[in-house]
Order: sequence, then structure tokens, then C-alpha cells
Amino acid sequence: MGMENSLENRVEELTKLLDEHNYNYYVLANPTISDYEFDMLLQELIQLETANPELLKPTSPSQRVGGEITQQFRNVKHKYPMLSLGNTYSEEDIVDFDERIAKTIGDTPDYVCELKYDGVAIALTYENGELKQALTRGDGESGDDVTTNVKTIKTIPLTLRGQDYPRSFEIRGEIFMPLKSFLEINKEREEADEPLLANPRNACAGTIKMMDSAVVASRNLDCALYHVLCDDELSDSHYQDIDSAKQWGFKVSEYTEKVRGVAGIIAYIDKWNIKREQLPFEIDGVVIKVNNYKHQKTLGFTAKSPRWAISYKFKAQKVATKLEAITYQVGRTGAITPVANLNPVLLAGTTVKRASLHNADIIEKLDVRIGDTVFVEKGGEIIPKIVGVDLDKRPLDAHAVTYISICPECNAPLQRLTGEAKHYCVNEQACPPQVKGKIEHFISRKAMDIDSLGEETIAQLYESGLVKSIADLYELKKEQILALDRMAEKSANNLIDGIKASKQVPFERVLFGIGIRHIGETTAKKLAFCFKDIDALRSASFDQLIAVGDIGERTANTIIEFFNNETNNHIIERLKSYGLCFHLSEEELLNTSDKLQGSTFVVSGVFANHSRDEIKKLIEKHGGRNVGSISGKTSYVIAGDKMGPEKFKKAQKLNITILTETEFIEMVGEGENA
Repeated sequence: MGMENSLENRVEELTKLLDEHNYNYYVLANPTISDYEFDMLLQELIQLETANPELLKPTSPSQRVGGEITQQFRNVKHKYPMLSLGNTYSEEDIVDFDERIAKTIGDTPDYVCELKYDGVAIALTYENGELKQALTRGDGESGDDVTTNVKTIKTIPLTLRGQDYPRSFEIRGEIFMPLKSFLEINKEREEADEPLLANPRNACAGTIKMMDSAVVASRNLDCALYHVLCDDELSDSHYQDIDSAKQWGFKVSEYTEKVRGVAGIIAYIDKWNIKREQLPFEIDGVVIKVNNYKHQKTLGFTAKSPRWAISYKFKAQKVATKLEAITYQVGRTGAITPVANLNPVLLAGTTVKRASLHNADIIEKLDVRIGDTVFVEKGGEIIPKIVGVDLDKRPLDAHAVTYISICPECNAPLQRLTGEAKHYCVNEQACPPQVKGKIEHFISRKAMDIDSLGEETIAQLYESGLVKSIADLYELKKEQILALDRMAEKSANNLIDGIKASKQVPFERVLFGIGIRHIGETTAKKLAFCFKDIDALRSASFDQLIAVGDIGERTANTIIEFFNNETNNHIIERLKSYGLCFHLSEEELLNTSDKLQGSTFVVSGVFANHSRDEIKKLIEKHGGRNVGSISGKTSYVIAGDKMGPEKFKKAQKLNITILTETEFIEMVGEGENA
């Protein structure tokens, strides 16, 4: 008994010591022991926990080294929705924002100005002082549970300091990749002849969703926290809560400032517009928040964002470099994208070697030529873009670019339809990037969700002749998969199981997955609920298609063209024979109708019994169409509590019928089952 207590006491002692040294090193940047001494303490803890697994706690410092494998990230609903912020690029908009705030609250407000870290938003839940859950932003309503990976980030406390924190609360911030880590990773990848990571933000987003937490730990991500959420009010201001969070052991940005009025905001923006290049991480702007919580409540929210906060985005940075060549990429729909190959140049902390030229019209408009000195801009895109040419430096022998007329991958002729910006390769059934791209789209998460099938395996299956279309996936045999390079028994089983499980995917996702050009996830859902099954959609006329909300002439023609293609119909019939779902299920058909067909709705305000999303889904379920703003073409406005007075006046002025929540539910006949 004494021995057990002795071990437990030593584990507790080591945990406290390591937590303290971790806090000193990563949060305070003031280490009090050497790295070697820290590693020796950690090694002792790991050995004790390995020998005595009952002493291992989820919040142990040993969890920061990673090693746990996540097969799938669970999607979890946010307790508090993660809204987005309105963006602006001009000081005039900041002045307007301030004037609106001052007018509403009747005073000059205090603001909190924060750097806008360029990373991945995260929501951390703590209970009784321990980290319980970490969720990505996702779609704002729900996000992925990445707790295992977040535990490897040393600036995120697993156990809080002090005693005065709430029993249960959420704190939000930004996970980001420091420039030093990003450059080190790319150096290693370059030496290993692997493709370079595009930029720190994308590298961070990719890292936080890796399945092996040990790899996440090796990437040295960082995190800055900036927003505390709790059912009980902690203080009367945002700035005070952030200061409290600092005392609990969180790393909050040292660059955050409380300022008075618009003059303080502008001074902060001007300072960081100049100093941002000196930071050891990337930012893309500044976030401005009203400090006082009472004022925040008075100002309230729009459907998408708080009225008491705004994001000021710095203008994109621009550099000059030489255009050495233009190459052409083929996408899954056959779209051709010209890419400028540049003399490498440093832009916003990353080395740029390529830039998008988008299409033939852009090349012609810019009059860009091989050998030109071009201006390259990076405004948040993965691939920067060329925005101009320095004509004074143009070589005498530079010729206008002749856009290609045949596919660079399969030599088929290119086609450019009226009204289309891009050229397309017509060989959609046999052009390698198109076929592989269609399969990658088909198995993606929002379509068939066959996560055991990656890009590399698809390439192997295609090149070995096993898979030449999406339908071929359902004829794969385990022994065929095992014959591929680096394919083990477990991986082959997972792949076969994943393909089998995809037969349960609902119709709207199958429709999205088959990859009709211009049909995104939302449009596929509308088409599925409107036509109910693939045969009704396949035989739909042009007029029937454009009667569906958000389906224009171009998209209607694309759908008709897709179903007029014999090969596409043959693939669909094959998929049907394998058991894929090409009709709405009985559950989905339940309570659907076309009673709102031809009507458009604006949903505004807060409702007692349903969320705005639930009401919008009911509208679509009964054939109606949701629109974002009120116009003369709006059929109904569904008005909830806190609907904007200007919207209400506009609806009355245009004689639009205004419905309450109850009246709408009675209209669709959903009653208590809605």
C-alpha cells in the first residue's frame, strides 16, 4: 500500500513540476531549467505511467508527446455557435462602424484591438480546471473533435492554475504555425523531394486534422486565446475576462490593447500594418471588439456575425519577380487552369514559385508574356495571383501568349462554351486527371465519405487499370487491393468496408458525388428534395429545372447535357445495381410536399421553438426557396424576436406577408413534429 502511494505521489509531483516548467517556457517565455533537465523529468513520468497505467491521467504532461492514432474525427455540435466577423479593408468602414456603435450606446466606447492570427479557430471546453474537449470551427454550428491533437500544443494548458476559474466554460482562440516551424518543415520536405506546404495557415489546418498525434506534436503548433464564454457572467468586460484567462494559465496575445474611440483603433491598425513583418507568425489583419458586455448585448447580432465586432483586413502584399514559363493544369471537371512559374521570391513570409493566371481572358487582359517582370499579390489564396506587369522591363523579344488548344494530359481538343471563362478538355471519361479527380470527389467526405481511400491509392488503382470510373470501385476485390504497393491486410479490409458502407449514403450526397459540373452540395440537396429520385431528375425539362431555387440557365443546361451522355447513364445504372441510393428514403420523404413551390422566404430574428436553420430546412422540405435579403420578389418574411426594424419596415413597404413562427408552422402543417 505504501509503495502504491509513493508511486502516486511521485507521479503527482512530476506532473506539477512539468506543468510549471511548461508554463514558464511556453507561456511566459522564461525557462527556469534546461531542456535536458525537463526531458529527464518527462522521461521519468512516462516510465512510471507505462509501468503503472492506472496512474495515467488524460491531462498528464506525457500526453503532449502524442502517439495516439485517431481513425475518424467526431463531429460535435457547438454549445455556442462560432459566428464569423464582418470584414473591411478601409478606414472609412471603421469610422462608420464606430459611429454606428456610438449612436446605439450613446457614448464613445472602449474597444479591444487584437491581432488577427492567420490559423485555425478552436473552441476549448474546460470542466473543473481540466481540458475536456477541443473543437474546430467547422460550419459554425458544429466542428470536429481534435482534442487528442490539441493536447500536444504546449501553450494550451491541460490543467488550469489558481482556483477562481468557472466550473465549466469555453475559451476560443487561434491555433497557428509559427514561421520558424513552417520554414523548418519545408526545408525538410525540400531535402526529401516532397511537395512544399503552401503557407503556414494551410499547414496548420492540415496538421490539426492529422490522424497521428505524434506527428502533430512534432509540428510545434502554437495557440493564442482571445474569447471566454460562460453561462454565468464573469466580469463586465471582454478585456477583464482575457486578463483573468491569463491568470488561469492561458497564453493570451501580448499585442492586445484596450483603446478609446475610433482614433485608438486607427492608431493600432497603422502600427501593425508596419510592424506585422517583424512578427514570428502570420497575421492578416486586426479584430476590433466593443469591450463592455452590456454594450455588446445592446448591439446584438446579425444572422452571421456580432454587431459589436469587426475585422480589418490588411491589403494584400505585392512583390515583383520574373515569369519564367506558363504551364496548364487539368481539374476533375476538365477545366484548364494556366499557372505562372516564377523566379522564386519571398512574399509575406513564404517563398512563392507559382501563381494562378485563372483563364485565357486574364492572360489577355494582363497582356502577360514569358520573360516579363510581374507583380505578384498574396491575399489569402493558397496560390498567389499575378496582378500586373512592369512594362518598362519587358524584353524586346517577348511575344503574346498563345493559349493552348489541346489538353496537356491527353491531347484531346479543348472547348470553351459561350459564357464560360475557362477552357475544358472534352475527353472527360479518359483524361487521367479528370478520371482521378472525379473519383477523389466521389469518395470525399461530403459525398460518399470513403476515408480509407486516399489520393495515392486512387492513383495506383487507376494506373493499374483496376478503376477507370467511380462505378469500378464497387467491383474491387480484396486480393486486387493487396497487390498494390504498400497495401497491408488491414488497409485492404478498411477500404473494402468503406466502399461497402458508402452504399448507405443518402441520395443527395450520391447526387453531389457523381460530379455534375456546377452542382455543389447545397444545389444537390435542393435537386434531390425537389425531384425525389434520379429518374425524375434525369427526365426533367429545362423549365422544370430552372423552377428550382438557385438553378440558372447555365446549370440547367449542364444537368441536361450530363444526362444526355450515354456513358454517364451507364455509370449511374451500374451504381444502382451495386445498391447505391438514388432516391429519397421513406424517412426523408415523410412530411415533404410542394406546397411552398414557387415561394421565396426571408427568415429573420430569433425564434422560440426552432433555430433559423431548422425553419430554412422546413422551407426547402416543402419546396420553398430561402433568400438572404428582402426584395419585391420575396413572397414571405418569417419574423422572429429581435428582427431588425429596417427589415420589418422594408417588408411592410413592399406589402410582403409577414409570418410569425407559429403561422409558418401551421402553413406547412408540421405542428409539433417540426
